Amino acid sequence: MITRECTCAHWKHHYQNKLKLAIIGQSLFGQEVYSNLRKQGHRVVGVFTVPDKDGKADPLAVAAEKDGTPVFKFPRWRVKGKPIPEVVEAYKAVGAELNVMPFCSQFIPMNIINNPKHGSIIYHPSILPLHRGASAINWTLIHGDKKAGFTVFWADDGLDTGPILLQRECAVQPNDTVDTLYNRFLFPEGINAMVESVQLIADGKAPQIPQAEEGASYEGIQKKSNAKVDLAQPAEAIHNWIRGHDKVPGAWTVIDGQSVTLYGSSMLGGKAPDGQTLEIEGASRPGLVTKKGLVLHGTDGKALLVKSLQFEDGKMIPASKYFSSGEGASVELTDNEKRVAEEIRNIWKGILSNVPTINDNTDFFKSGAASMDVVRLVEEVKQKCAGMQLQNEDVYMYTTFQDFIQMFVRKLRGDDQKEELVIDYATKEVNSMTVKMPYQCFINGKFEDAESGKTYDTINPTDGSVICKVSYASVGDVDRAVAAAKEAYEIGPWGKMNPRDRGSLLYKLADLMEEHQEELATIESIDSGAVYTLALKTHVGMSIQTFRYFAGWCDKVQGKTIPINQARPNRNLTFTKKEPLGVCAIVIPWNYPLMMLAWKSAACLAAGNTLVLKPAQVTPLTALKFAELSVNAGIPKGVINILPGSGGMVGQRLSDHPDIRKLGFTGSTPIGKQIMKSCALSNLKKVSLELGGKSPLIIFSDCDMDKAVRMGMSSVYFNKGENCIAAGRLFVEESIHDEFISRVVEEIKKMKIGDPLDRSTDHGPQNHRAHLDKLLEYCDVGVKEGATLVYGGRQVDRPGFFMEPTVFTDVEDHMFIAKEESFGPVMVVSKFKDGDVDGVLQRANDTEYGLASGVFTRDINKAMYVSEQLEAGTVFVNTYNKTDVASPFGGFKQSGFGKDLGEDALMEYLKTKAVTVEY
Repeated sequence: MITRECTCAHWKHHYQNKLKLAIIGQSLFGQEVYSNLRKQGHRVVGVFTVPDKDGKADPLAVAAEKDGTPVFKFPRWRVKGKPIPEVVEAYKAVGAELNVMPFCSQFIPMNIINNPKHGSIIYHPSILPLHRGASAINWTLIHGDKKAGFTVFWADDGLDTGPILLQRECAVQPNDTVDTLYNRFLFPEGINAMVESVQLIADGKAPQIPQAEEGASYEGIQKKSNAKVDLAQPAEAIHNWIRGHDKVPGAWTVIDGQSVTLYGSSMLGGKAPDGQTLEIEGASRPGLVTKKGLVLHGTDGKALLVKSLQFEDGKMIPASKYFSSGEGASVELTDNEKRVAEEIRNIWKGILSNVPTINDNTDFFKSGAASMDVVRLVEEVKQKCAGMQLQNEDVYMYTTFQDFIQMFVRKLRGDDQKEELVIDYATKEVNSMTVKMPYQCFINGKFEDAESGKTYDTINPTDGSVICKVSYASVGDVDRAVAAAKEAYEIGPWGKMNPRDRGSLLYKLADLMEEHQEELATIESIDSGAVYTLALKTHVGMSIQTFRYFAGWCDKVQGKTIPINQARPNRNLTFTKKEPLGVCAIVIPWNYPLMMLAWKSAACLAAGNTLVLKPAQVTPLTALKFAELSVNAGIPKGVINILPGSGGMVGQRLSDHPDIRKLGFTGSTPIGKQIMKSCALSNLKKVSLELGGKSPLIIFSDCDMDKAVRMGMSSVYFNKGENCIAAGRLFVEESIHDEFISRVVEEIKKMKIGDPLDRSTDHGPQNHRAHLDKLLEYCDVGVKEGATLVYGGRQVDRPGFFMEPTVFTDVEDHMFIAKEESFGPVMVVSKFKDGDVDGVLQRANDTEYGLASGVFTRDINKAMYVSEQLEAGTVFVNTYNKTDVASPFGGFKQSGFGKDLGEDALMEYLKTKAVTVEY
């Protein structure tokens, strides 16, 4: 009853604190603010917006009229500085309690501003008092500000001078433009902030913080007429001027006697590429038209790259094609293409409703279209023609209807496509499907044979048959892959990409993995021996979850501000930035081929790095399938490179390579030590190591026996014992020891050993022949040392690499099997005396490994004490093998250092830069 009353009170409060609002403004931003305020339960009693332009209503008006909200389209609110009485009367009649002004280009009289009970709030796209005025976003970039943001403030009679209600900030990226900054942060977060501000007012919690005049600035409105770029200044100043006008109003210069607008500027690192010189009015040096764009030189010897040029007639071209003769001859349309062209003409008519006829020379922008119309055109055409890859930039490039149709038809035919991904698959009919498996090296976005032409066989452990031949990468292949990854990081789009866009690509990659999960699980099963149901749920399922988890981190990597001693009389600001490392190498094991790839690669890519990955030689196929999916997801070439081959050759070269800045490795401790040494001697590259383990599991007599048996078996036999955190040694309290062993053996006898693709199979084959032989030898050693072999210890009498689940008891601390990891389905059990908690802890910790551990007991105090004393990176209490993408995973001692999964894993692929500013 109490809970119900509280809930009702909450909802009553929720609905009481809502306001009657007048929305005064325009644009898509105004529309979104209006729609979101209505969704939150506020009542919009009137929308006051601009009159229709060329027969087209403003988006805010369109949305409000559709909802039946009263809409007023006053051309002006005052004449000769005095409010128009009829306008004021119409406004007052709606009875608003608050004016919300998301974006307003009209002058609103003060008797309107002050009329509502709560006054008026306004959105302004700068961190006031900085950059007051109508071109705030432009000036944020022109001045090279390192942070941008917006302010919601209370309107007064000054120009953006009213008290502050709330502010939000974001970092300015090096190549941000007005468009990218607005679309990434100012637009979406601004909408949220306006809604939040209204609710704060409704709840009586909205502050009114006076603006400081210190640091205030006002800059004039930027128009085309005053946007000409001064090329006689340092490169960064030129870059800031161009991006500060991109796309509106557009920075321009004079080339060959005509004004040319410059778009898509970025600073150029290193030597400028070769190109054809171009004289530009006022430039300190001639420009260079290169295959990447137009290079402009600053007076400081540095350079920048311009991606696109727009001429006086509105035509936009890639800057790299300035000297080209155009797009070639016009293509002749087929009857079907003509039909589609007419459908697109109708889309143009719908958008350009003010234009009587759409003819071939109709210019989209000269007919009154704005940026929101570009989005609409692109989306409507894509909806009409499913699968069409159309970008906003295409509309800016091809502004007339004829040019747009020519571009569209070329895209439709694939004439403009970049080189298609060519894959020579190995195909197999298996698991009631056709699996298609790439088998070549994947370097710089292409599948290709190893430089040496060598291949090797990858084997199906279920029956020992050859699945296919796989390329055997060489040192030369490593060097080419690293060079591709370096170029992708330093020059390609990945390094310049907005983090949120990078996250979108990783989300898309996860979606494609999910779409292909049955195929991936089947490949994983035949290549590694994993039981199909486990491969589907864990090997592939957790891989998908991992990429989704880290995709969400892409735009949440943050530094800190740090208070330091001031250098009087000056003041200091110190802050840190988290930056990607560059090219990273990843070397993964064979027990969870796809999942280990995901655990490391997802964090690496989310941080903004590029990578070269070496899968285990015996299980390369899901990694190569993943490479194919990464291309389909839109990951740029060179970002991901996959090299199947030997650890001794490929792994060693990755450890030694001077251009690799980080190496992540999962594997054995001896190899981890060698990698660490090579990384130190080469270029002191950062290393994270997840190595061997001998994880202890302590089972006390007060445990839940059913659960202890079930989880104890899982701790050893999960994934046929090929599990990094498998319980390498079980300590069972003496009074329950015999019962525990008896019940374990009873359950083992129920396990079905067989084909991993059979859905009823519990236990599949070991990964490869050499590993099976090693496990059989391990069991022989145990028997010879005097341990009691209770069950198993033998190869199953059937084709393939199958081993019986095995149980040893009477294992003494000095024995080989008590100290060394089997990495297979071998349960190693030792007794401990009843009540001897500290004694068993000492034995459990008497190992050089510290990857995982576990304890089963109903006594929570005992459980917490034991978990504190166990020397391992993970401690499981009354469970086992429970890992999650959000929880860090990694070991202590000779089990390595560094973490996979969780936020900690992301930090493994980032570096911290401290910046101190004196002012």
